[in-house]
Amino acid sequence: MTFMQLIEFSTSRYDEMNELMESWMRETEGKRTATHAVMGSDRDHPGTYVELVEFPSYEEAMKNSALPETSKFAERMTALCDGPPVFHNLDVVRDEKL
Repeated sequence: MTFMQLIEFSTSRYDEMNELMESWMRETEGKRTATHAVMGSDRDHPGTYVELVEFPSYEEAMKNSALPETSKFAERMTALCDGPPVFHNLDVVRDEKL
C-alpha cells in the first residue's frame, strides 16, 4: 500500500531549507526510497510550507528514515524551522489521476 508523509513547517529561511533538500537528494541518490515529493507554500500563511513525500509502502518509508543522511537532514531541517515541524503519516486509501 502506498504511503505518504505530509510535513508542515514554518521557516523564514526557505532558501537555506531548499539548499538542504537539494543536498539530501544528492547524498541519497540510489539509496532513498521516496519516489515523489511535492512542496507547496501556503498563500494564507506566509512562511508556512507543506511537503508531501510518497513511498511505495510504510516499510519503505521506514528504510528511508533509517538512512544516516535522512537523520542528518531531519536535524538540520528542524534547526531551520521557526517551530517544530508537524508530521502526518498517511496510508493512501484512494489515488486518482485526474
